Formats: sequence, C-alpha cells, structure tokens
Amino acid sequence: MTVDREDAIPGLRDARRVAPQGRAVRGRPGGRARRVAKVSGIVLAALVLTTAGAGVWLYDKLSGNINTVNLGGNTNLGTEKADAFGRTPIDILVLGTDARNTAEDCRLGGDCGSGGYGNADVEMVVHISADRSNATVMSIPRDTMVHVPACTDPKNPKNATQGYYGMVNSALGYGPLCQMQTVHQLTGIPLSHFMMISFSGVVNMSDAVGGVQVCVDRNVYDTYSHLKLAKGGHTLKGVAALEFVRSRHGFGDGSDLGRTYAQHMFLSSLMRKMKSAGTLTDPTALYGLANAATKALTVDSSLGSVGSLLGLAADVAKVPTDRITFTTMQTMADPSNAERVVPAASAQAMFAAIANDQSLSGGSAAKPSAAPSSAPAQPTVPPADVSVRVENGSGATGRAGDIAAALTGKGFAGATASNAPQQTATTVVRYPAGDKAKAQTVASALGIPAGRLSEDSAVSRVTLVIGTDWSSGTSYPGGSGKPAPVSTHEALSDSHAETADQSNTCAPVSTFNTVELNGVPMTPSQAYARATNVPDSAP
Repeated sequence: MTVDREDAIPGLRDARRVAPQGRAVRGRPGGRARRVAKVSGIVLAALVLTTAGAGVWLYDKLSGNINTVNLGGNTNLGTEKADAFGRTPIDILVLGTDARNTAEDCRLGGDCGSGGYGNADVEMVVHISADRSNATVMSIPRDTMVHVPACTDPKNPKNATQGYYGMVNSALGYGPLCQMQTVHQLTGIPLSHFMMISFSGVVNMSDAVGGVQVCVDRNVYDTYSHLKLAKGGHTLKGVAALEFVRSRHGFGDGSDLGRTYAQHMFLSSLMRKMKSAGTLTDPTALYGLANAATKALTVDSSLGSVGSLLGLAADVAKVPTDRITFTTMQTMADPSNAERVVPAASAQAMFAAIANDQSLSGGSAAKPSAAPSSAPAQPTVPPADVSVRVENGSGATGRAGDIAAALTGKGFAGATASNAPQQTATTVVRYPAGDKAKAQTVASALGIPAGRLSEDSAVSRVTLVIGTDWSSGTSYPGGSGKPAPVSTHEALSDSHAETADQSNTCAPVSTFNTVELNGVPMTPSQAYARATNVPDSAP
C-alpha cells in the first residue's frame, strides 16, 4: 500500500498550508519530512498504559529488539516522592521522533538520510500514580517555545549546547536526556524514564490488533497527511492509522493542538481494543504486538529489557480506563511569534497536580479545598524564568549551597549561595515589588508555606533566607515538599481532557480553510467533496 496519493489530483503537490481565517497559525508548515507520522509515541504510550503478559519464551527475542540509551549519572530530572506507604509514582517522557533511520521509516516518511535523533514531534508525559489507581497522559504541543538548558548527550559528548530559546521538540537533537531536562525544566515534573519510537511502529501495531476504531464528526480530507474519511466510525489499519494520527490540518483549528486531541482518541481506542478483544491473552497475537512495538523502541537503560517493561505494565494494569486521563498542556500564542505557542498561566496548575501525584480523573481531587496557611505556596511562573539568591542564616555549614543546587536541579534559571548578614530563626522568601509570583514558585518548589513570603524593598530579586528552623534537607521541614493540592477543575481549566473509557467521541473536523486543493484554500470537508477521484483511507 502506498502512502503518497498526491498524484491523484493535479496541483496537489504545490499545496501550501493556509491559516484558519481569523485565527493565528499555531505551527509552521515544514516539508513532507515534517508532516509524516509525528505521533509514533502513541504506540509506546499504548504499550505502557495497557496490561501485558508474556512467557519466558519471548524474553530473549523481544529484549534483543529494544534499543537502549544510557542517561548517565547527573541527570537533573528531579526525584519522585514516596507517599505515606513508601510507594512512588512513575513519570515517563514518551517521544515520537521524525528521524529516518530505517528503510521502513524512509518508505513511510520520505526524506531518507535525515538520521540522528530527529525532532521530538510528539511529547507525552505519562504519569502513573504511586498507588497505581490512576494515570495521566499530558501532551506538550511541539510548537511550544521554551528555554532549552545547557546539556550534553552522554552518548556523544561533542553533541552539546550551552542552552537557547527555541521550540521544545528541537532539544532531542542533543539526545533524549536533553529532551527530558527541557521538559522537566518546563513543567517541574520529575522524570524517571523515557521511551522513544520511530513512526513505523504505529503501522505495525494497528495491524497487530486487527485495526483501531475511530470516529470523525464530518467528512474529512487532509491533503497534507492524505487522511480521507467519511463522517462516522471506521476501523483503521496500517497506513490509514498512520494518516489519522499524523493529521494536523484535518482536526480542530488546524494547529498542533487539534492533532493531540485526535491522538488521544486513537490511543484510548487502541487500549480498549487490546483489552476487549483479548489480544493480550492470546500468545500468538501478543507476540505479534510485542514484536512490532519493541522493534521500534528506544528506552533508557533501566527499562532496556522485556522484564522491566512487563513489570511496568503489570503495575499499570491495575488502572481502570475511567481513571486514565488524556489531556494537553494549556497554551497561548507566543507574544513574539503568532506561529508558536507558550505555556498559559493555567498550565502551572496542571504541572503542579501531576508533580503532586493528584488524579485528574475526578474523585476527591475534583473539588477545590481551602488550603491552610501552612500549605506550600502555589507556583504561577515557570522555574526557568526565576533566579534566586540563597542566604544561609541557619548557622549550619553549607546550607545555602545545598539549597541552591537543589533549585538548579529543579530547573530554576540560576541560584547563587551566600551567608546571611546574621543568623535568623525563621526561613523566609523575600521579594521586590512585582515579583510575588516568582517567590511563590520558589516556595512551592521547596515546600515552604505561603505565609513565609514577604515583600521587601531592600532586595533586588527573590531572596531565600534559610533560618535555624531548616538546618538540613532540601525540603522545608513540616511542609509536604509538594505543591498544595489543586482541584481537578483548576488543573484542567482551558484544557481538552478525556478518559480512556470514552468510546462515543468523534474527532472534531476543522471548519477552517486549513487545506488546499489545486491551489484553492478550503475546509477538509470541502476537499473531501471535491476529491472524488481519491480513494478513502478506510471503508
């Protein structure tokens, strides 16, 4: 089956992306190499988020399929905190790369020989709660502008950067560790693992399960991804599945945000299919599924065996589908570039909820609760935008250096250490007028109560003074070391979200002029009606 159907309509090869009328474009056009299968991370997230079982007879074969990357020692990725019973959450960065390193990926995506790590055009933070009762999958749009920190690829020390401001997906060019550090700095969420997959895996996995059911709310023809479907439900296999999950111009407003919503629907359906069809209890079907997935898999070395992956899957098997939430980081237009986005202020509540191991699927977290005055302050700006002066007034040697190093590890822009003019009994975060939000971010990162913030005209930047009440450790004693609880409503404000059990949702086809046919801008539904000589992607 061929991927490319552009020859079916004269002039289609000259199609160019057209922004929705009256809306800001949230992404860049890019060549065909950038338009193909940006969602290979879907396959991997499904592998992580579904129950699995395999006999020892699979172990050697499947382990040999997996590529591993050693992240090295000093990773600066934060530490997941144990709950009252000593259980810890699991946070995995799932990446989909646009690199072309195999013949199959070249056939599917074109632009052979790009090599390297490519760009992380799919990024999903997969959070599995400490008690394994719930999970959250948060997508980060690839067009998000961030501060990429100074980082070095452990596999190739010459591949390094001193840091820059750019698109979040570009950090992968310096290795998976750099991409993890960038996302950790952006969100404050600790990351223990990464998984990366080439986009050919989505074709093989959709075939291995016998197709994935999807629904579109009107006729759609995305002339860029080549997805062509009539209104209603369809079972997608192979390249048709690939066209659906890579469609950027077919859904929503034609931006990367609409694509993440469709990806979530596809992934939820894939999970339900594997569970309901008994695929994972059928040894033959399971082998085909696992073989397809692991061949396209690159992980950190601590996950580099089938045994490790199955142990992870066994934990996640306990999470019911109605407690697995798919959501997308809240964004706003980048003030300096209308074709890019930056995190919205409301994204900080989502980051805090995930870092604090809160379920976003309802339950006790669904209603706001008044935080006592002893609760840590809430973050409102990213750590990467905050520099801190740390002064040691505790009387204990080295305290300022320890806390400054902890803040740097949490992604703060800078932290300098010095001695306070005199010993003080109480830890306090001082800040100049207008910098309260930055002070809240510092206090939140360290578990310092909101009542310990103080505006002070004598300081020129946020200044943390460590008192004798905090003589050891990097989390304030008596505080939780975590952000104060936020409500589900607050965390998901202005964000698309759904749970994996929702089977009656249809992907919203764009109603804007996001595609072109023979040089004429039009909606995907109009393109469907006019492209009568182009076959549908699926019945």
